Amino acid sequence: MNEEEDPDTALIARVGNREPGAIREIVARKLPRVVALAARMLGDRDEADDVAQEAFLRIWKIAPKWRAGSARFDTWLHRVTLNLCYDRLRRHRETTVSDALPEQADPAPQPGERLDTAHANERIAQALAKLPARQREALVLQYYQELPNADAAALMGVSVEALESLLARARRNLRAALDAPEEHR
Repeated sequence: MNEEEDPDTALIARVGNREPGAIREIVARKLPRVVALAARMLGDRDEADDVAQEAFLRIWKIAPKWRAGSARFDTWLHRVTLNLCYDRLRRHRETTVSDALPEQADPAPQPGERLDTAHANERIAQALAKLPARQREALVLQYYQELPNADAAALMGVSVEALESLLARARRNLRAALDAPEEHR
């Protein structure tokens, strides 16, 4: 892999050299996606913020040793974030995942539309939280993180076919959860 293939190579080198402003730049570039990924995996914005903080500490530690070409930086960062999420999910296995997701930017909808959107987001978050972790991870990587199937499969350590199978089961389970009457959820 050459430097043109990974747009973060130069920035990671600057972070590794402890250049002023480099860490602010990488945080500005990567924080929204890291927090969004963690929030969707964990269902809790505060936990997601903690995961993001830990992920950026790891960036700070690894940057001086980063070998360009060994892996795409974004792939590494997604894997670190997912691993941190799974660590937290394992620790909190006996508790249910909170249904809080980060607020979505909303260009001034009508009050009724806001309630409908909030209710729909809450239902989706609850249904997503009930999925098995691997199915939830597959959906989050493909739909929310907008990764191509090949990249999502590589992050999860499965074949594209296995990812597609996980996605099919996840969609089916999500649809069933959303179609169930509210008193049965």
